[in-house]
Amino acid sequence: MEILDLYDRERIKTDKTYQRGTAQPKGFYRLVVHVCIFNSRGKLLIQQRTYNKKMPGLWDVTCGGAVSTGETSSVAASRELFEELGVAINFKDIRPSLTVNFAHGFDDFYILHKDIDTDNLVLQEEEVKDAMWESLEGILKLRREGKFVAYKESFIKFLFELSKDNRYVEI
Repeated sequence: MEILDLYDRERIKTDKTYQRGTAQPKGFYRLVVHVCIFNSRGKLLIQQRTYNKKMPGLWDVTCGGAVSTGETSSVAASRELFEELGVAINFKDIRPSLTVNFAHGFDDFYILHKDIDTDNLVLQEEEVKDAMWESLEGILKLRREGKFVAYKESFIKFLFELSKDNRYVEI
């Protein structure tokens, strides 16, 4: 049972929580994180969701998930990355590259650079079926074929543009 903190519209944590999978109370928001790791060749590490998850079998960015009760965004990003792919990165001094507001909350995206051998990944079998490096063109092709999570194409392109910013150093 996963318990999530609830926030007000200004992203201030309230004293309220709710259980994931139940109806989120109206007027409150949740916090979600996504990590996008780019390699030195400019490719994004993507993962394929298992068939027992929401959006079964679709490819997605490196990792993502809900921020649990008592966690910060950076703690959740570190936890999700390790749980889903077995990659250990300390996010203590890493801030989100951008935050996307959605109807039910806030989604922090972390953009990182790291060359990782996909053969060394430890996939969380309940959530991740596969992982690979993919170019912008390859991801857009997967999306057009209905095989990638339906982010707007302009958003996917924006993530790749942000990855070129020299503020995001290799970790």
